Amino acid sequence: QVHVAETGGGLVQIGGSLNLSCIASASGLDDYVLGWFRQAPGKEREGVSCVHRSGRRSWYVDDVKGRFTISRGDTENTVHLQMNSLKPQDSAVYYCAAIPYECGGDWYRAISFGLEGQGTQVTVSS
Repeated sequence: QVHVAETGGGLVQIGGSLNLSCIASASGLDDYVLGWFRQAPGKEREGVSCVHRSGRRSWYVDDVKGRFTISRGDTENTVHLQMNSLKPQDSAVYYCAAIPYECGGDWYRAISFGLEGQGTQVTVSS
């Protein structure tokens, strides 16, 4: 069984930075890709970023490219999302997920085959 938990998030001003962390604890995660998606009130879920197990390949939604950086942690099955130059439109609940699907734009859509954390609120004040 896979358990996913996020830390980080909070309130920040425009242009500020936040770092989200996630750990997926379980055995048999070799086929799972870790990453992040977000959901704002009244909006659909949106994939933000994911990273291959090797850490050498990653994907970002266009809106966060150049501002967000995903990385694998030193501890196995951990992933971090460094968010810089935050904008009000980045405000959302951010979920970490472990999904057995290729990292890319459709990764988060396969969430029914994986597991997500409880989410952490990110609010960017204008």
